[in-house]
Amino acid sequence: MRYSVDLERDEAGWWIASARGVAGCRTQGRSMRQALSRICEALAACVDADVAPEQLVPSIHLPAEARSAVERYEAASRRLERDQRAARSAADEAARTLVGTYALSVRDAGDLLGLSHQRVHQLVSASDAVAVRPGAPRCSSSTPATP
Repeated sequence: MRYSVDLERDEAGWWIASARGVAGCRTQGRSMRQALSRICEALAACVDADVAPEQLVPSIHLPAEARSAVERYEAASRRLERDQRAARSAADEAARTLVGTYALSVRDAGDLLGLSHQRVHQLVSASDAVAVRPGAPRCSSSTPATP
C-alpha cells in the first residue's frame, strides 16, 4: 500500500508531515528526512501494520520562490546531463578521427583534446569493441596474428 504524505514547514522551522486519508496521522521533524521517518512510525501505529519508507509518496509544499529555485536547478541539471552526453560523444568521435583516420598517437590526440592518453586509448578501444561482434576473437597489438 502507498501513502500520500504532505510535508510543509511551520513558522518555527519544523517540518510537519501529515498522511492524507488517515485521520489524526501527523508528526513533525527538524528535517524532511526525520519527519518522513517519524510519519512511517505514526502510520504504522494508525493502520496497525508495518510501513516502509518506500511506501510513502511525499508531496513537499514550498513557497513559490523556493519551488521556482528548485525547478530552475532541475532544468539546469537536465541541460548539463544532455551537454555532458554530447561532449562524451564528441570526444569519442574526435579520438577515433585523430587516432584512426589521421594516425596520431594517443598522446598527441590527448594533448589536442585536453584528455589523458589513457582516456584517449579507452575511447578508441571502446569504439573498436563496438565494431567487433560479441564473442568474436580479437587480435591485440601485443599478440601477433596467426596465419
